[in-house]
Amino acid sequence: MKTELEELLAQALAKLQGSVLHAPVERSLVTVERARDAQHGDYASNVAMRLAKAAGLHPRELAEAIVAALPPSALLTRAEVAGAGFINFYLASAAQYDTLRRVLEEGERYGTSEAGRGQRIIVEFVSANPTGPLHVGHGRQAAYGATLSNLLRAAGHRVHREYYINDAGRQVDILTASVWVRYLQAQGEAVPFPENGYRADYVNAIGAGVQAAQGSALLHPSATVLAGLPPDAPAGDKELYIDALIARMRALLGAAAYESVLELALAAMIADIREDLAAFGVEFEQWTSERALARSGAVDRTLARLAALGQTYEKDGALWLRTTTHGDNEDRVLVRANGSQTYFAPDLAYHIDKRARGFVLMIDVWGADHHGYVDRMRAGLVALGEPGDSFEVCLMQFVSLYRGEQKIPMGKRDGQFVTLRQLREEVGNDVCRLFYLMRSHDQHLDFDLELAKSRSNDNPVYYLQYAHARVASVMKQLAARNLRYDAAEALGNLSRLDGVHEAAVLTALRAYPDVIAMAAANRTPHTLVHHLRELAQSFHTWYNAAPFIVDDSATRNARLALAQAVQQVLRNGLALLGASAPESM
Repeated sequence: MKTELEELLAQALAKLQGSVLHAPVERSLVTVERARDAQHGDYASNVAMRLAKAAGLHPRELAEAIVAALPPSALLTRAEVAGAGFINFYLASAAQYDTLRRVLEEGERYGTSEAGRGQRIIVEFVSANPTGPLHVGHGRQAAYGATLSNLLRAAGHRVHREYYINDAGRQVDILTASVWVRYLQAQGEAVPFPENGYRADYVNAIGAGVQAAQGSALLHPSATVLAGLPPDAPAGDKELYIDALIARMRALLGAAAYESVLELALAAMIADIREDLAAFGVEFEQWTSERALARSGAVDRTLARLAALGQTYEKDGALWLRTTTHGDNEDRVLVRANGSQTYFAPDLAYHIDKRARGFVLMIDVWGADHHGYVDRMRAGLVALGEPGDSFEVCLMQFVSLYRGEQKIPMGKRDGQFVTLRQLREEVGNDVCRLFYLMRSHDQHLDFDLELAKSRSNDNPVYYLQYAHARVASVMKQLAARNLRYDAAEALGNLSRLDGVHEAAVLTALRAYPDVIAMAAANRTPHTLVHHLRELAQSFHTWYNAAPFIVDDSATRNARLALAQAVQQVLRNGLALLGASAPESM
């Protein structure tokens, strides 16, 4: 409906060119939004206020000219000017009923469009370091990325979902050393656990796996392991200690044995992450390994390409990229003086690989703590000759868990954290998905476990699913009374849906496709959650105000048609959000 009204406005503005308007109007300025107050119509536009200055007219004067130029349309009963120059649109009843017919005819396709025109988009999300199980913060990224992908597909884009496995670098080495220490301890060696190691129980389990696979082949006396190491915290520096321990492990085991522990640890963690996400209903078309990317020569080729373009220079023994030339606040190191690459180098290579695979737009879902990395990455891509607008980042704010008034502490390194799996087991997948999506991704989220488990209208998940189940219950009651739904009679008597409650439901149904389009375009899945709550609220209000199964068959069937349309849209929306639509509660 929004698109049709914008087209009517565009036609009116075209008529005014050369007389009231002095130049063609950019189509992006011609927008229509849902009216916030039903008294002000169904839709409204501020286009006159946007164009008035260029036209040399008062906004209200221009709005009146636009309304006068609107072509006739069966969609509208009227359009009128309000306030300082708003144009309010009032839909005809027939247009409302056409929405209901569309829902019933299109079913699960209702709300989808071809607006994206098949644009190829890659959405990379979660991409957590494989150094531990996914925690509740990763769960928010998973729910957001999966739903955003669904919305983009519903809006006509070709979407590819990808997980980038950060399986190279220091954090993986710290995991490997942590596993080896647990292995040594299990063998009876008195090696203290490093303060900067990963302490949670999963490390013990991997250490046991190493022992089962290697026996005593990796065993070294504690005196040999610890000889000459700098003091650990609190007496010493935990960073220096863990790096020295990693170096000692490499020296004692040799490259092949060290790699075997690392590979076993990575395999265990990646398998756990894959299983956890699949159980959460989150799937990826591809998992890309940072280590494999480096082995393919992609990083070296990217560095060579940057050098050939004159974008790098050497200073203090390190290789730098001229990112300030392309909008960053300082130049960035690609290769340190000791020859090791920074994270920036393989990350650039990975994003160039995405572009080489033909993706027009790359959307990354990152934690809010990576905000400083966005300009750096965009500058690097521009330095490589790629358009800056081919890269987009959605930053996820943090999640805090509460049980009643008590905040649950979380810290991954010390093992004091709640895993996504634990959260799912406690409250269920549906609750996790919708609670994660209730607030905008750029806002901090307080996850209330007590509310999440409640069966009350205060719980939005229960409220939505109960509306869907209520329709199923009505249809069961119909059958129990030996009555049947007559679709033909329903569609022939939609004028019986003439009350204020039916109008509210029809308005919510009509807005659903626009909500999908806007949620996809603005990367805001939470707006879909809010809209479904509006739809559920309008339905529950109607349900409590008017019986559906009445003696008059024409009225009964019309009401049942509207109820089933509500159920269909709730089912469609919940599917996009990754939640189920139960038939009973």
